[in-house]
Amino acid sequence: MEQKQKSELTKQLILDESFKLFYQNGFKTTSVDKIMKATNLTKGAFYHHYKSKKDLGLEIISSTLQKRVYDGMITPLYQDGNVLDILESTFSGRLKSFSLFAKKHGCPMNNFINEIADEEEAYQIALKRIIEEWKAALVHLLERGKKENTINKSYSSNAIATYLISSFEGVRGIRKLYNDDQILDEYINGLSLYIDQLKA
Repeated sequence: MEQKQKSELTKQLILDESFKLFYQNGFKTTSVDKIMKATNLTKGAFYHHYKSKKDLGLEIISSTLQKRVYDGMITPLYQDGNVLDILESTFSGRLKSFSLFAKKHGCPMNNFINEIADEEEAYQIALKRIIEEWKAALVHLLERGKKENTINKSYSSNAIATYLISSFEGVRGIRKLYNDDQILDEYINGLSLYIDQLKA
């Protein structure tokens, strides 16, 4: 195996295992030592790729977390079809797709926001960028719905987008308190009622 390819595989291993540890145990409590134990790598391998745990955290936000949000919550908003159906299927479908592990541990992006976003501007900027791109995708979809006369033109697309993101992230956090999906089922029912109110 070429050195460059080996180096990339090592870096990806660090990213993958770090994300799992941060997600399950939290960013602050996950030390570089714990990451090295999970990867069976040396600290030298870690510091070859990252100056610090902060740099690793920033890359996880801008790569792993961003990809998860893009794949699950942003890309579907740009598909063709009825705007109201796309909204409901994207939000409710994503909730239904989560594994038990994901339900128990909440949203990894929201966990980062709650744990470290108020302590470091670099984290704030990276996390805010994901939220803003998600919001922009929602606004784009809602504006399309207004042009197609499926969304009430008098409603603020920015307000709807902010509400949808906030409620989705909120219920993912609340689900961590429960041993079953009742709270998610109630949210999905409420979401359906809310989306119905957006009709033109």
